[in-house]
Amino acid sequence: MDLSKILLYAAIAIVGTIATATCVRMIWLAIGAYKINRAGPRHVLASRHVIWRDPGQVDRFDILNGPGGPGGAPAAPFHFIEEHTSGSQPCVSVTDARGRRWRVKWGNEVRAENFAVRLAWACGYFAETTYFVNEGVIEGARDLQRARMCIGEDCRFREARFELDDPDVRKMFEEHSWAWNDNPFVGTRELHGLKVIVMLLSNWDTKDRRDVARGSNTAIFEHKLSRWRREARYLITDWGGSMGRWGGNIVTRGRWDPEGFAAQTPQFVTGVQDGMVLFGYAGQRTADMSSGIRIEDVRWLSRYLGRVTDAQLRDAIMASGGGKEDADSFAASLRERIEQIRRAGSGKWQS
Repeated sequence: MDLSKILLYAAIAIVGTIATATCVRMIWLAIGAYKINRAGPRHVLASRHVIWRDPGQVDRFDILNGPGGPGGAPAAPFHFIEEHTSGSQPCVSVTDARGRRWRVKWGNEVRAENFAVRLAWACGYFAETTYFVNEGVIEGARDLQRARMCIGEDCRFREARFELDDPDVRKMFEEHSWAWNDNPFVGTRELHGLKVIVMLLSNWDTKDRRDVARGSNTAIFEHKLSRWRREARYLITDWGGSMGRWGGNIVTRGRWDPEGFAAQTPQFVTGVQDGMVLFGYAGQRTADMSSGIRIEDVRWLSRYLGRVTDAQLRDAIMASGGGKEDADSFAASLRERIEQIRRAGSGKWQS
């Protein structure tokens, strides 16, 4: 076969791949629009909407235990309720010894999600109560499908993420979640700060309400503060695409990969131009994450992110199932990324 035919077939293959991907995306968008329209308006009862709260003395946070604190950890024995068939990873619901309900997930997202929740929370962003449990028993586990590979016949499991499912919190997922370009905080330093945290952690899985056909990773949790007052908290509910390589496709991106995370660290902040900070990040919604971040936004975030200590970073990584080598590597990379943010915020960036 001569070179001209090879080039022709290669061009046809490339065009076909692009056309197929475009068609699939259009179908997803159409399905998502249909689902949102069918679901109707979001009935939020809260009068106050928040995406961030002042964390205070960040360097004194118990980042080892995260939002739930040392007393909030799941307490054995665990009793099986049901298995969930949606989502990309095996997941079941259980109750613990204190009668609390937990969603238990396995797979390659567990460590990354557990760590990301802790860092986002330490910087003032809302996050779900999450713990890494190295091993245990889920009594009564039965009729399992995907989770059969994670829970043995003796009902024992290893390396799971426990996420608190509080019935007193009114949760709005999927069609009633929020989008990065459509929420009460568009243009604010608080929303831009959350985007920087997403990029800092290399979280490429940034699907939102617009992607509901594939599953939204954002949500609104409505908390009852008193008999008459409710607060709607906007948060990310799935950080599983973090702590590896960012990327715009499945070939280039990953999860919980210390070497890949370190390799991309020099390209985290790529420069400052016309008052905007430029990032090397790529993900499912690259433009939504990386564009429009102002120098003053990263300067503001540095007040909190810059106070997180290396010891806290290592504690959070170890609490997420990472070993000493993981802790040393990730902590060093994160410290370098945080330093890049500080330099960009100072207005004296030098590549």
